[in-house]
Amino acid sequence: MYKHLITLLALGILLGCTHQETEVYLFSYFKGNGEDGLHLASSSDGFHWEALNNNQSFLIPQVGKDKLMRDPCIIKGADGKFHMVWTVSWNEKGIGYANSTDLIHWSEQKYIPVMHHEEKARNCWAPELFYDSHSENYLICWATTIPGRFAETDSLGDDGYNHRMYYVTTKDFVDFSKTKLFYDPGFNSIDATLLKNKNTYLMFIKNETLGPKPEKNIRIATSKNLLFDWSQASKPITQNWVEGPTVMKLNDKWIMYFDKYIENKMGAVSSSDLKNWIDISDQIHFPEDTRHGTVFKVKESVLNKIQSQ
Repeated sequence: MYKHLITLLALGILLGCTHQETEVYLFSYFKGNGEDGLHLASSSDGFHWEALNNNQSFLIPQVGKDKLMRDPCIIKGADGKFHMVWTVSWNEKGIGYANSTDLIHWSEQKYIPVMHHEEKARNCWAPELFYDSHSENYLICWATTIPGRFAETDSLGDDGYNHRMYYVTTKDFVDFSKTKLFYDPGFNSIDATLLKNKNTYLMFIKNETLGPKPEKNIRIATSKNLLFDWSQASKPITQNWVEGPTVMKLNDKWIMYFDKYIENKMGAVSSSDLKNWIDISDQIHFPEDTRHGTVFKVKESVLNKIQSQ
């Protein structure tokens, strides 16, 4: 009897040690023009999102001339920290960076001058983070307009903006590689977001073309190598006049959220094969005034700590 009890206790301890803590979904976003900083929402199912901190900011922007915090992109790094980059200004040659262990307390904000070497560069918009386990590097990519660099599409955007995607890599957010062109799909492009599906890298990217026929939609490119050999962009997988894609896999379906910025609400499409997409915008709910950001997973204990503040 006692041996049986000891065996059961040992089994219980073993099961307790191997139990995986439940994960939940968080969404980083901004409101308005990004003046008040970082906002977070949570969801248990990926469809219904509730604002945290009474929809008040978690972090006030401190860097850049305009001191904005637009397009906040957060990922959890290999070091266990949450790393964030964001757009600091409409017309500046750098981006913002900070990190946190709990999404409540943040490091000193840092301005990274990723395009200061380009005299004619007009902007650095919508930076995105991706951790590549193969190279053990963090990749930061963003959109910049350099007038004359891609002259064939200079007249097809808003106010002369004609973006292409650029990137740097880093292991520690202290030392960075030289800035290089990341992706030129042949059209004015912005808002790239990256993920990996098995042995293929995926890039969801916005066609920012305004005229003569407006596009303003999201497409997909693929590659077996993170830094080169990207395919041509696919046909649009969303309606026009959307921006800020962010993607996650929920069970056996991919969900891409995006900002219907003309309608002032969030939208979404889903797919089981990354080729055929169905609009599910009527099935999702986000906090009022949500602007685009990033979806990511955290342990339930992280959310509980945020909610207890």
